[in-house]
Amino acid sequence: MGYNSRSIPISEFQITVMSLALYASHENRSRGRRYSEPSPDLRGEYQRDRDRVIHSSSFRRLEYKTQVFVNHEGDLYRTRLTHSLEVAQVGRTVARAMELHEDLVEAIALAHDLGHAPFGHAGQDALDACMKDYGGFEHNLHALRVVDELEERYAAFRGLNLTFESREGILKHCSLTHAVLLGDVGERFLQGGQPSLEAQVANLADEIAYNCHDVDDGLRSGLITLYQLRELSLFRAHYEEVVGSYAGLRERRVIHEVVRRMVSSQIMDLVEVSRERLRQVNPREADEVRRQSSPLIGFSPLMVEQIWELKQFLREALYGHYQIRRTAAKVGRLIGSLFEVFVADPLLLPPQALADLRAREDSHGEAGRVQAVADYIAGMTDRYAILEYQRVLDPSV
Repeated sequence: MGYNSRSIPISEFQITVMSLALYASHENRSRGRRYSEPSPDLRGEYQRDRDRVIHSSSFRRLEYKTQVFVNHEGDLYRTRLTHSLEVAQVGRTVARAMELHEDLVEAIALAHDLGHAPFGHAGQDALDACMKDYGGFEHNLHALRVVDELEERYAAFRGLNLTFESREGILKHCSLTHAVLLGDVGERFLQGGQPSLEAQVANLADEIAYNCHDVDDGLRSGLITLYQLRELSLFRAHYEEVVGSYAGLRERRVIHEVVRRMVSSQIMDLVEVSRERLRQVNPREADEVRRQSSPLIGFSPLMVEQIWELKQFLREALYGHYQIRRTAAKVGRLIGSLFEVFVADPLLLPPQALADLRAREDSHGEAGRVQAVADYIAGMTDRYAILEYQRVLDPSV
């Protein structure tokens, strides 16, 4: 499906567009939507994208999808929903400081995790293994399928019919094999270009949010300790500043202050470095940004090194912790079992999922049947997946 090539007119309510930088994503230069629609009267086009994401059933399900810790392990850990809100908050802060389009950054940030399977990265890895003979499973690609096809809300089209710019930002990674099949939104992967600055901001806002907040959740869980984190330069500097300024502060408040300052320091570094890159390149429009060989939004070399040190620590000490690995092993068996039984006997699926499977099987054969099962499982929340496993595979239920 090609994009509607008409320019999207500026509504009288889109007055903030006049304060945008030249290289920002201006709505009147949008590449449009896959299906033509009248422009909204009381919102901008990217506001409409954001609102459609928020009102989607896939977005609501993020409340019960894991970030790191499985839903039933505690009420205070991040979920995909709270993480997405935090990414949007970080992204809007950066966008406003750099005169980029805040609504577009927010739309991308809120939609970026819509394609995640239940149980976080463990769930994705398990579903990817199930789909290895059919192209695998990757949450960015699946998020695009969610907004393009799987959400069914509107009478005139399938999906949410988001603008090209929002869809471009959702697709953070993509293999060349898949890019060939994606039309306009896959072109930059084939030609070596970049996405909009707003997409680049949302991407790094995601990194800032999950690194810092996994520190917070990891400490809350007891799987990592302050003693370990004080070995990391990004954490240590802020920790020493806080305990030096506030003697006798309770540990929970110390942790919050340190994490808050870690977020702020990365945002400040990102804005400062990115402003200088943009000053040197001096792009005059968003498409000039897309023609660059490397991103224009980024951190300083020192911050990159500090973030890499933090990520390596989290990979080994938190994500590689034996308790997390045990959960991942359980998840692999659960998802693998559901996938196997539904592919072998689709009549075990609930009516709507079975109807979707039959439709895809009619058009794509065995690959369609398998994809429909993957879609069904990917759309599950953590607790729904556990209940479905019990209903289908536990004889005592």
